[in-house]
Amino acid sequence: MIAPVARILVLYYSSGGSVRRMAELIADGIERVPGAEAQLRTVPRVAPVVEATEPQVPPDGAPYVELADLEQCAGLALGSPARFGNIAAPLKHFLETTTASWQRGTLAGIPACVFTSSASLHGGQESTLISMMLPLLHHGMLLVGIPYTQAELNSTREGGTPYGASHFAGLSDDLPISVAERALCVGQGRRLAEIAIKLAT
Repeated sequence: MIAPVARILVLYYSSGGSVRRMAELIADGIERVPGAEAQLRTVPRVAPVVEATEPQVPPDGAPYVELADLEQCAGLALGSPARFGNIAAPLKHFLETTTASWQRGTLAGIPACVFTSSASLHGGQESTLISMMLPLLHHGMLLVGIPYTQAELNSTREGGTPYGASHFAGLSDDLPISVAERALCVGQGRRLAEIAIKLAT
């Protein structure tokens, strides 16, 4: 068995479950690459009050991310639901706490990718993905998209973009991830891990 040389952080916020399922598929793609290891992490909800509203440890799913998880990763997959064509506030809030990492250049040269889910087919998936890329570019990270050599990108009738994996979840967030969307998530995870390992060795 090959010892992991690249721990890839899969960091996401999910309110209805779709982004969480995508994160798990991306982690599956990462784990298919020898020497890569996926680390699933999430962020707590934010509220317009000063009191803490979330438990210190999530009741289920991935643990909350710590800054050290980000600073020690060999690659990052960042996932958010589309919020009016933009990154969700809880994930943005966490990224805004990474100024010290930015000042030190901790993440410069680390590969990263983004993924999203929206309630409507044209619900701002691409603009959400681009909004997620902006802080990563400021950190000096290397953005990894999905190339059109992945056949599903040409054939999908649901989600899927060259900017990153996406999912059309429906208004009730109850549409299952399609075969093409699943393949794009797994493929994106695999591609990120392969690039992270090349850069780490």
